[in-house]
Amino acid sequence: MKKGIILNNAYSQLKSSLNQSVRLKNEFEKAGFDVTIRQNDFFPAYVNGGGNIVNGISDCDFCVYLDKDKYVSAMLEKCGLRLFNRHKAICDCDDKMTTFIELANGGIKMPETVSGFLCYDVDAEIKKETVDYLENKFGYPLIVKECYGSLGKGVYKADNREQLISVMKKVKCVPHLFQKFISASSGTDIRVIVVGGECVAAMKRMSLIDFRSNIELGGKGEVISLPQEAAEICKRVSKILNLDYCGIDLLFDGKDFLVCEVNSNAFFGGIESVTGVNVARAYVKYISDVIG
Repeated sequence: MKKGIILNNAYSQLKSSLNQSVRLKNEFEKAGFDVTIRQNDFFPAYVNGGGNIVNGISDCDFCVYLDKDKYVSAMLEKCGLRLFNRHKAICDCDDKMTTFIELANGGIKMPETVSGFLCYDVDAEIKKETVDYLENKFGYPLIVKECYGSLGKGVYKADNREQLISVMKKVKCVPHLFQKFISASSGTDIRVIVVGGECVAAMKRMSLIDFRSNIELGGKGEVISLPQEAAEICKRVSKILNLDYCGIDLLFDGKDFLVCEVNSNAFFGGIESVTGVNVARAYVKYISDVIG
């Protein structure tokens, strides 16, 4: 019997995260696997005094890594443990700017994006020339995103110069980016779940109260028939980023689909409820096929 472990963030108590793990464990058990769920708070890997990595879960055949702790994932993978998703794929998706850089020159359309300046000084002034450049390039409104964050957190819309400067001061000392606002998709996007390079579920998300469509922020989901063009984009994104599993958010500018974000650990409870698709079972089947 194959043995695996599902690792969650050391501190997270999100119901969506707990549901993700339980759903996967139930489907693993139905498929004949011995799988445990643990929070990533027991130091499953470390570097010993001899300069070697010690793998504390060496009895496992695989790990469904639902955390974003890049140090543990790097150590476990270096020990030869198969992670779903792989270490680099998780890192590339966790940093939104890195996601765009990895996808760039790959035939994937995305909102025009520039990275924010790196700043270590909380007292540093926002330069007038920087604000002028962003105004001239994007106009208003424009989007400002912290590079790390999920569930719509750390995403801001600036409607004028005063708001832009205020947000820039707020995010100045954390990695961030600036992005063209896709007005045609305000409060609306398409969430697609991709498993093993195949689109297994899709829903349209809409919000009447926020420019962000996240269900956690009050958005609603409805089942859709995914256009072939959108499906091909998602498959290509998954391939470029070497993802076993992901959730891809697409915007529509009235002409083309644009990739907004890629989440390597996308929660699937909402999309399962909306579409009736058993995403957990699809993911477990894929993992089973990969590990043999």
